[in-house]
Amino acid sequence: MAALVGSKANPSKFDCYNDLAEDEPYFVIRADDPLSDSLVELHAYIGAGQAGAAHNKLAEIMALTAERPPRPSDSPKYRETFAISQAMEAWRRNACTRRG
Repeated sequence: MAALVGSKANPSKFDCYNDLAEDEPYFVIRADDPLSDSLVELHAYIGAGQAGAAHNKLAEIMALTAERPPRPSDSPKYRETFAISQAMEAWRRNACTRRG
């Protein structure tokens, strides 16, 4: 069986891991995360400017998350996710400044 696209064994032609700057923050969503496919699809809809489809997918995600208890707000994984988000914003802001 051929390796699935987007895997370690068969990276997507748009895979960016090797293109990351040494100090560039990144976040990985693994297939074993129950929301992974929906989150990636939401990202694609937003990037394609398909607001209606994005809205519908977000509604599906919210319905899925309503079925599970939330991760505690003091969870180290939860806190690190926000730290990565903030690091991404800071890195992008600084990259724009460096480019002039």
